[in-house]
Amino acid sequence: MMAAPAGDTAPRGEQQNEHLQYSLLLEHLIGSKRQVKELNSSVMGGLPSPHKTEEQKMIERAMESCAFKAALACVGGFVLGGAFGVFTAGIDSNVGFDPKDPLKTPTAREVLRDMGQRGMSYAKNFAIVGAMFSCTECIIESHRGKSDWKNAVYSGCVTGGLIGFRAGLKAGVLGCGGFAAFSAAIEYYLR
Repeated sequence: MMAAPAGDTAPRGEQQNEHLQYSLLLEHLIGSKRQVKELNSSVMGGLPSPHKTEEQKMIERAMESCAFKAALACVGGFVLGGAFGVFTAGIDSNVGFDPKDPLKTPTAREVLRDMGQRGMSYAKNFAIVGAMFSCTECIIESHRGKSDWKNAVYSGCVTGGLIGFRAGLKAGVLGCGGFAAFSAAIEYYLR
Protein backbone atom coordinates (compact mmCIF):
# COMPACT_ATOMS: atom_id res chain seq x y z
CA MET A 1 0.00 0.00 0.00
CA MET A 2 1.07 3.48 -0.67
CA ALA A 3 1.53 5.88 2.14
CA ALA A 4 -0.29 9.19 2.00
CA PRO A 5 1.90 12.16 1.10
CA ALA A 6 3.25 14.14 4.01
CA GLY A 7 1.00 17.16 3.44
CA ASP A 8 -2.15 15.10 2.69
CA THR A 9 -4.37 14.85 5.75
CA ALA A 10 -7.51 13.37 4.12
CA PRO A 11 -8.27 9.74 4.99
CA ARG A 12 -7.84 7.16 2.30
CA GLY A 13 -11.60 6.56 1.81
CA GLU A 14 -12.25 10.21 1.06
CA GLN A 15 -9.46 10.26 -1.58
CA GLN A 16 -11.00 7.29 -3.35
CA ASN A 17 -14.42 8.96 -3.21
CA GLU A 18 -12.95 12.13 -4.82
CA HIS A 19 -11.32 10.04 -7.58
CA LEU A 20 -14.64 8.27 -8.17
CA GLN A 21 -16.52 11.56 -8.40
CA TYR A 22 -13.86 12.94 -10.76
CA SER A 23 -14.15 9.81 -12.93
CA LEU A 24 -17.91 10.15 -13.08
CA LEU A 25 -17.59 13.82 -14.01
CA LEU A 26 -15.16 12.99 -16.82
CA GLU A 27 -17.49 10.23 -18.03
CA HIS A 28 -20.33 12.74 -18.34
CA LEU A 29 -18.19 15.46 -19.97
CA ILE A 30 -16.07 13.53 -22.46
CA GLY A 31 -17.00 9.86 -22.03
CA SER A 32 -19.77 7.63 -23.33
CA LYS A 33 -22.45 9.25 -21.13
CA ARG A 34 -21.92 12.64 -22.75
CA GLN A 35 -25.03 14.12 -24.35
CA VAL A 36 -24.59 15.16 -27.97
CA LYS A 37 -26.36 18.42 -28.74
CA GLU A 38 -27.47 19.55 -32.14
CA LEU A 39 -25.72 22.82 -32.97
CA ASN A 40 -27.66 25.14 -35.22
CA SER A 41 -27.05 28.78 -36.06
CA SER A 42 -29.20 30.11 -33.20
CA VAL A 43 -27.28 28.06 -30.58
CA MET A 44 -23.93 29.20 -31.99
CA GLY A 45 -24.92 32.87 -31.79
CA GLY A 46 -25.47 33.43 -35.49
CA LEU A 47 -28.59 34.79 -37.04
CA PRO A 48 -30.71 32.35 -38.99
CA SER A 49 -30.71 33.17 -42.68
CA PRO A 50 -34.16 33.82 -44.09
CA HIS A 51 -35.19 32.16 -47.31
CA LYS A 52 -34.69 34.32 -50.37
CA THR A 53 -37.56 35.30 -52.59
CA GLU A 54 -37.45 34.83 -56.35
CA GLU A 55 -36.94 38.59 -56.79
CA GLN A 56 -33.90 38.53 -54.52
CA LYS A 57 -32.46 35.56 -56.40
CA MET A 58 -33.06 37.31 -59.73
CA ILE A 59 -31.32 40.48 -58.51
CA GLU A 60 -28.35 38.46 -57.24
CA ARG A 61 -28.02 36.68 -60.59
CA ALA A 62 -28.18 40.02 -62.42
CA MET A 63 -25.53 41.58 -60.18
CA GLU A 64 -23.22 38.59 -60.66
CA SER A 65 -23.54 38.66 -64.45
CA CYS A 66 -20.64 39.66 -66.65
CA ALA A 67 -22.68 42.46 -68.26
CA PHE A 68 -23.37 44.12 -64.89
CA LYS A 69 -19.72 43.80 -63.82
CA ALA A 70 -18.56 45.31 -67.13
CA ALA A 71 -21.06 48.19 -66.85
CA LEU A 72 -20.01 48.88 -63.27
CA ALA A 73 -16.33 48.89 -64.26
CA CYS A 74 -17.15 51.17 -67.20
CA VAL A 75 -18.87 53.72 -64.97
CA GLY A 76 -16.12 53.49 -62.34
CA GLY A 77 -13.43 53.88 -65.00
CA PHE A 78 -15.22 56.88 -66.47
CA VAL A 79 -15.37 58.65 -63.11
CA LEU A 80 -11.81 57.77 -62.15
CA GLY A 81 -10.45 58.66 -65.59
CA GLY A 82 -12.27 61.99 -65.61
CA ALA A 83 -10.85 62.90 -62.22
CA PHE A 84 -7.36 61.82 -63.27
CA GLY A 85 -7.59 63.80 -66.51
CA VAL A 86 -8.70 66.98 -64.75
CA PHE A 87 -5.94 66.51 -62.16
CA THR A 88 -3.20 66.07 -64.78
CA ALA A 89 -4.53 69.05 -66.74
CA GLY A 90 -4.44 71.12 -63.55
CA ILE A 91 -0.73 70.49 -63.01
CA ASP A 92 0.22 70.86 -66.68
CA SER A 93 1.72 74.29 -67.34
CA ASN A 94 0.78 74.25 -71.05
CA VAL A 95 -2.99 73.91 -70.57
CA GLY A 96 -4.91 76.59 -72.44
CA PHE A 97 -1.97 77.83 -74.52
CA ASP A 98 -2.52 78.23 -78.25
CA PRO A 99 0.30 76.57 -80.24
CA LYS A 100 -0.12 79.16 -83.01
CA ASP A 101 0.41 82.08 -80.61
CA PRO A 102 2.52 80.86 -77.64
CA LEU A 103 2.99 84.37 -76.21
CA LYS A 104 -0.73 84.95 -75.68
CA THR A 105 -1.88 84.39 -72.09
CA PRO A 106 -4.82 81.94 -71.98
CA THR A 107 -8.11 83.01 -70.46
CA ALA A 108 -9.82 81.09 -67.65
CA ARG A 109 -12.41 79.84 -70.14
CA GLU A 110 -9.71 78.39 -72.42
CA VAL A 111 -7.97 76.69 -69.48
CA LEU A 112 -11.24 75.19 -68.20
CA ARG A 113 -12.17 74.04 -71.72
CA ASP A 114 -8.82 72.26 -72.12
CA MET A 115 -9.16 70.70 -68.66
CA GLY A 116 -12.64 69.44 -69.56
CA GLN A 117 -11.44 68.03 -72.88
CA ARG A 118 -8.55 66.20 -71.23
CA GLY A 119 -10.80 64.92 -68.47
CA MET A 120 -13.32 63.60 -71.00
CA SER A 121 -10.58 61.94 -73.05
CA TYR A 122 -9.14 60.17 -70.00
CA ALA A 123 -12.64 59.25 -68.82
CA LYS A 124 -13.48 57.54 -72.13
CA ASN A 125 -10.19 55.63 -72.21
CA PHE A 126 -10.43 54.46 -68.61
CA ALA A 127 -14.07 53.42 -69.14
CA ILE A 128 -13.18 51.32 -72.19
CA VAL A 129 -10.22 49.66 -70.50
CA GLY A 130 -12.21 49.00 -67.32
CA ALA A 131 -15.12 47.46 -69.21
CA MET A 132 -12.81 45.32 -71.37
CA PHE A 133 -10.81 44.05 -68.41
CA SER A 134 -13.83 43.34 -66.21
CA CYS A 135 -15.77 41.60 -68.95
CA THR A 136 -12.86 39.39 -70.05
CA GLU A 137 -12.02 38.54 -66.44
CA CYS A 138 -15.62 37.51 -65.78
CA ILE A 139 -15.77 35.40 -68.94
CA ILE A 140 -12.44 33.71 -68.14
CA GLU A 141 -13.55 33.07 -64.55
CA SER A 142 -16.83 31.55 -65.77
CA HIS A 143 -15.00 29.36 -68.29
CA ARG A 144 -12.32 28.18 -65.83
CA GLY A 145 -14.71 27.76 -62.92
CA LYS A 146 -12.14 29.16 -60.49
CA SER A 147 -11.63 32.53 -58.85
CA ASP A 148 -7.89 33.06 -58.49
CA TRP A 149 -5.08 35.37 -59.58
CA LYS A 150 -4.69 33.66 -62.96
CA ASN A 151 -8.00 35.11 -64.18
CA ALA A 152 -6.69 38.66 -63.77
CA VAL A 153 -3.41 37.81 -65.50
CA TYR A 154 -5.16 36.19 -68.48
CA SER A 155 -7.63 39.07 -68.67
CA GLY A 156 -4.79 41.58 -68.50
CA CYS A 157 -3.04 39.84 -71.37
CA VAL A 158 -6.20 39.83 -73.50
CA THR A 159 -7.03 43.46 -72.73
CA GLY A 160 -3.47 44.74 -73.22
CA GLY A 161 -3.07 42.68 -76.38
CA LEU A 162 -6.28 44.02 -77.91
CA ILE A 163 -5.40 47.61 -77.07
CA GLY A 164 -1.84 47.26 -78.34
CA PHE A 165 -2.81 45.32 -81.45
CA ARG A 166 -4.21 48.52 -83.00
CA ALA A 167 -0.57 49.64 -83.39
CA GLY A 168 0.63 46.30 -84.76
CA LEU A 169 1.55 42.78 -83.72
CA LYS A 170 4.66 43.74 -81.76
CA ALA A 171 2.74 46.38 -79.79
CA GLY A 172 0.00 43.81 -79.14
CA VAL A 173 2.49 41.32 -77.70
CA LEU A 174 4.13 44.01 -75.56
CA GLY A 175 0.72 45.23 -74.41
CA CYS A 176 -0.27 41.69 -73.48
CA GLY A 177 2.89 41.14 -71.44
CA GLY A 178 2.86 44.54 -69.80
CA PHE A 179 -0.81 44.51 -68.83
CA ALA A 180 -0.55 40.90 -67.59
CA ALA A 181 2.45 41.78 -65.42
CA PHE A 182 0.64 44.83 -64.05
CA SER A 183 -2.46 42.73 -63.31
CA ALA A 184 -0.33 40.11 -61.56
CA ALA A 185 1.32 42.79 -59.40
CA ILE A 186 -2.05 44.27 -58.45
CA GLU A 187 -3.48 40.82 -57.62
CA TYR A 188 -0.43 40.00 -55.52
CA TYR A 189 -0.78 43.27 -53.64
CA LEU A 190 -4.54 42.93 -53.08
CA ARG A 191 -4.52 39.26 -52.03
